Amino acid sequence: MCSQSIRIANTMIKETKQMANSNPEIKQNIKVNHALQEPPMFKIIYMNDNVTTVEFVVSSLVEYFSYNPETAGSITHDIHENGSAVVAVLPYEIAEQKGIEVTLEARAQGYPLQVKVEAEK
Repeated sequence: MCSQSIRIANTMIKETKQMANSNPEIKQNIKVNHALQEPPMFKIIYMNDNVTTVEFVVSSLVEYFSYNPETAGSITHDIHENGSAVVAVLPYEIAEQKGIEVTLEARAQGYPLQVKVEAEK
């Protein structure tokens, strides 16, 4: 994606220069910032409760985060033992969307599962 953004910016610069050359009244003052940064990452955290079933938690980890059943079971055990666990670290928009999807599915099935999205430090 970074190289695509750079190509687009370079194309825009070339087009602007061509326009400026054809019209001497247009002045150029374009600076391209090549220092692109990675998006900040956010943790998705499942909170333990006494109602949401182990089966639901495991299936949500498999369905929404593509874990295999064994890994999902291990994470579910960590959630139960520690009260919560980080299940994924993703860019904000993706983390928020997955958190909403899991929460909606939990509510649809009558579970009070809490999913938090926090900035990774």
